[in-house]
Amino acid sequence: QVQLVESGGGLVQPGGSLRLSCAASGRIFSSHGVGWFRQPPGREREFVSLIRWGTGGTYYEDSVKGRFTISRTSSSNMVYLQMNSLKPEDTAGYYCAKTRRGYSRLPAEFDDWGQGTQVTVSS
Repeated sequence: QVQLVESGGGLVQPGGSLRLSCAASGRIFSSHGVGWFRQPPGREREFVSLIRWGTGGTYYEDSVKGRFTISRTSSSNMVYLQMNSLKPEDTAGYYCAKTRRGYSRLPAEFDDWGQGTQVTVSS
């Protein structure tokens, strides 16, 4: 089991930027993937982005393409989500999660989850 701890959330104005961090303790294998999900108020958890741990391949939900960038530092088991040009509709709790499948967009296929960090985009 891998423990995940997110940080970096906060209040930002529309058009601003935030960088979320996810610190993972435990072994992440090259066949695994680490992703970010978000859950807006009153809505279900939704996929945002994923990075394949071994190859570094990245995937994004359409509404964040070109604005968000996922990256990882394998040596320190850190995953980042750089969020630029933030919009009010990006407001949500953001969660880091790990899957053994390497790639998935389904929350049910992720084994380990962090506690989340809140991002609020408002003027």
